[in-house]
Amino acid sequence: MEFLRKWLPAIWSFMNESPVLGGLIIVAIFAMVAWLVDLLVDHVLIALARKTKFHLDDAILKILHRPIWISIVLAGTIMGVRWISAQPTYTYILTTLLKTILVLIWTLALNRILIQIVTDWIYHWRQSGRQGSEIIRLSGNISRFLLLAGAIFFLLGLWNINITPLLASAGIAGVAVALAAKETLSNFFGGVSVVLDQPFKVGDYIILDSGERGEVVEIGMRSTRIMTRDDVQISIPNSIITNTKVINESAPEPRFRVRVKIGAAYGSNLDQVEQILLTVARRNRLVTSEPEPRVRFRAFGDSSLDFELLCWAKRPHDKGLLIHELNRDIYKAFNEAGIVIPFPQRDVYVHSQGN
Repeated sequence: MEFLRKWLPAIWSFMNESPVLGGLIIVAIFAMVAWLVDLLVDHVLIALARKTKFHLDDAILKILHRPIWISIVLAGTIMGVRWISAQPTYTYILTTLLKTILVLIWTLALNRILIQIVTDWIYHWRQSGRQGSEIIRLSGNISRFLLLAGAIFFLLGLWNINITPLLASAGIAGVAVALAAKETLSNFFGGVSVVLDQPFKVGDYIILDSGERGEVVEIGMRSTRIMTRDDVQISIPNSIITNTKVINESAPEPRFRVRVKIGAAYGSNLDQVEQILLTVARRNRLVTSEPEPRVRFRAFGDSSLDFELLCWAKRPHDKGLLIHELNRDIYKAFNEAGIVIPFPQRDVYVHSQGN
């Protein structure tokens, strides 16, 4: 402390008497700080980031490594130029040039960070089996465009260029683009809503409010595509699908409940009928073991005892095939067991009238 009290006033006086050397001393001090910060980032922060489970922090530190110490050196150079130069015009030009370089460096660095974040996000998004990466990429491109626009306006402000006419023009152009691309923007934000809210995902079976049923094959930027059981692809604009009722047969569980109604003749053994139906369901490869199949005696019909077999298909895709196999196997099993499946009959009597 005694050393600082003794030498700091002398150094300050020397810098005032010799502005050139004073400016060089300022630059040298900032260069020393930049070197220390560089060592800190390189040997401490990056080493700590490597120990984490995340890859993104390592990539961001590597991107910021150089811009940080360059920014410190440039900040010292700006202060040195202001200390040395006695001409306000020259000082303004030199410092503004250095600030411009600083803005460009950080614009490029932030642009690389955005690219890294979007790339990493898309990778993990696809690894989890979700779709909609086109929306993530588009959002990243929009963010980069806004970053570039902000950097341009900031640089224009640094050089004292009046940006009011540009802002007015940009506002008018933005309104024109918004009106011209109203449907496109509506579909885009609808796609963002589907991706974030996730009422369904690729691979789910959904039923639209209009009655179409199919598997979601793609969630795009503009539309969502489903493939029906007739192998017909339907494309629904995202703005419509977010404002209509959608039944997701695959959520919250991928299994799908199947109901098969069957009638047995009056006089049939109820326990035997129930056992046959459960055996047929349990033997089917498409039926889940949990929840277990069950049988319900629903009603005394006009000509039959009405039963209903309840079981769960492993996937909604299997609904049609499972009902087909169950109906076929139940019919065979009933025939083998001698259980009659009644059907409505009408007797017609013809009365002849004598002359």
